[in-house]
Amino acid sequence: MPTFETLDFSINDGLATITFNRPDRLNALSAKLKSEFLLALRSLNRQDSDARALLITGAGRGFCAGADLAEGGNENRDMGASLTDTYHPFLTELANLRIPVVSAVNGVAAGAGMSIAISADIVIAAKSAYFLQAFVNIGLVPDAGSTFLLPRLVGLNRARSMMMLGEKVPADKALDWGLVYDVVEDDALLDTATKLATKLANGPTVALGSIRHLLAQSLTNDYQGQLAAEATAQRVAGRTEDCVEGVMAFIQKREAAFKGK
Repeated sequence: MPTFETLDFSINDGLATITFNRPDRLNALSAKLKSEFLLALRSLNRQDSDARALLITGAGRGFCAGADLAEGGNENRDMGASLTDTYHPFLTELANLRIPVVSAVNGVAAGAGMSIAISADIVIAAKSAYFLQAFVNIGLVPDAGSTFLLPRLVGLNRARSMMMLGEKVPADKALDWGLVYDVVEDDALLDTATKLATKLANGPTVALGSIRHLLAQSLTNDYQGQLAAEATAQRVAGRTEDCVEGVMAFIQKREAAFKGK
């Protein structure tokens, strides 16, 4: 496993954990952090990876404050090229993971940091957490997938207000809007998220990965196309050892012991 400078990365009992570790900068996305995040995600997408779920969180007082604006502030820089070259690779890798993803949001999740947080399949937020579409506050448009993800999670009206007003959405409101799965006390965040991610890591990995991709496909498929996608995924899941184990456990009225195979 490679050594990282800006994040902590580990895999224990099938659960991979990525912790952004630039707490002095509220885990803002430096060039180094983006590069290392991509490397970590690519390692999880390898066929020989033994990770069965991923938990993403941030060290210190924030999840991720978005782009590190103090880095390379060249007014002539092509920001569109920056997105294509340094953001889209890790965002695509994250979307294509074959394992479920949980984010544990502590403090600020702003800009591209918010995009990472809400890219997870399940989002757990601390009570002190807040979500911010900060782009308009510096004269930019939302990016890093925000304009795709956010309207689908909270609806056009709420997404529009977040993006145009650039105001913080606190955790409780995010829960009410359906942006997050649960809100917990700050000191319970990591434990709660880890327990949930561990449950997923102990689940039927092929089925869980197929669920996340089926839901992504459902946003663009028509009904018949989605029925076909379900049949294809079910054919694969139905041939797994976990499916055999799940059916036997159901018949025998016991807890299933899934192995991710």
